[in-house]
Amino acid sequence: MPPPTLQRSRPHIPTPVAQPAGGRRPLPARWGPWALAAVLFAAYATVSVGRYRHLATSSWDLGIFEQVVRAYAHLRAPVSDLKGPGFSILGDHFSPVTAVLAPVYRLFPSPVTLLVAQAALFALSAVPVTRAASRLLGPRRGLALGLAYGLSWGVQRAVDFDFHEICFAVPLIAFSLEALLAGRRRAALCWALPLVLVKEDLGLTLAAIAFVVAWRARGSSRRTVVYALGVAVLGVVTAVLVLTVVIPSFNTSGTYDYWNKVSVSGGPLDGLGTKLQTLAWLLIPTTGLLALRSPLLLVALPTLGWRFLSGDEHYWGTDWHYSAVLMPVVFLALADALPAARRSGSAWLRSYAAQLPAAVAAAALALTTSLPLAQLTRAEVYRKPAAVSDVERLLAGIPDDATVEADIGPVSRLTSRCRVFWLGGTQGVTPEYIALENVDGRYRDPVGHARQLHPRAEYAVMGEASGYLVLERQHERRLERR
Repeated sequence: MPPPTLQRSRPHIPTPVAQPAGGRRPLPARWGPWALAAVLFAAYATVSVGRYRHLATSSWDLGIFEQVVRAYAHLRAPVSDLKGPGFSILGDHFSPVTAVLAPVYRLFPSPVTLLVAQAALFALSAVPVTRAASRLLGPRRGLALGLAYGLSWGVQRAVDFDFHEICFAVPLIAFSLEALLAGRRRAALCWALPLVLVKEDLGLTLAAIAFVVAWRARGSSRRTVVYALGVAVLGVVTAVLVLTVVIPSFNTSGTYDYWNKVSVSGGPLDGLGTKLQTLAWLLIPTTGLLALRSPLLLVALPTLGWRFLSGDEHYWGTDWHYSAVLMPVVFLALADALPAARRSGSAWLRSYAAQLPAAVAAAALALTTSLPLAQLTRAEVYRKPAAVSDVERLLAGIPDDATVEADIGPVSRLTSRCRVFWLGGTQGVTPEYIALENVDGRYRDPVGHARQLHPRAEYAVMGEASGYLVLERQHERRLERR
């Protein structure tokens, strides 16, 4: 029996959310997470496809993944010529999960298919986050937390980065942790198991989820603890085997190409300021530091570990897509920590916990003004510039199934119908066409540059448009000097 004074100081604390008779939630509670996901999907897809329509692709990843999915769609080995002629993508990253996009891509063969699928997967992840938060905190606070998650900087950065396989990991982690918070521990393990097919490092994330499941079940189900620890071992062993055996066996050099990013000279204290800023962004505007009170936060450690131990500074910050897999972890850790905080004997902690869902939603909305979704308020995101149409007409002059050497700009406009190589990476293949983005004038003598790349072939400019140009190989070849 608590002291009378403590009872008098807590009459305003909301009681735990009770489910209606029969275990069914009211319609608003059941459909709210899906309605939020639908809105987020529209927003993500608009921004992502808008970037594509503006020729604002930022890397070769979209082209690489399209080549892989296109191969799967035609029942071929997952080869990406952008990584090198005949290069198997399984020798780069172990991501066979991308094959699930093959049927849709076969119907709609376009890089836009990948972008829309990614937007749908990210939006889908908001459903388990919102449902778990609503179950623990009530529908209004749950919806606020779901909105904050959907607008979180980590998800927005990933949406803004073309396409990446981690879009499959985000909903898997979210559904797994939702099941864990609902006490469905075996379901949590089942949702997490496919992570080993998404990317090679996520076997360690699977192990972390399984460890948390074992920790939660330690006092109630010995069998579940044994299962969970077995899954944790499986996750670690799978990651080791994929990194040391599977990927090297598909790689032409017989190794894992990204070891050098870990072995770059330097130590874990290098870039400490950037790493601390990333941690601050990860925990303060998203959770107000309260996620630190939940063991679910342990699931973030493998990803943070390899990123911060790497000598590559690109992994340390908040850019790109690297933090997307952490967003469901921190938000569901917050949802897990809030009920206990709202029952705390500390008045300030109770008040802080009660207001935090609205506060993180407000923070997410405020930060969005400087994040990718802010583009939704600008008219140009909904229009295709005339210059882009000119470039597309130029590239359309390249015949289907032609061999093309290209840099970033033209790549994703060609991979759906041509065999595309990276500029300077044809490894002896002489392409029929060379497509260049020359907006900044870096190629002052494009024909001369083509001659440097392929001394035994002659190329002539086939056409130019808005800073892009296409060179076509001529039938008359220069005689080789003897």
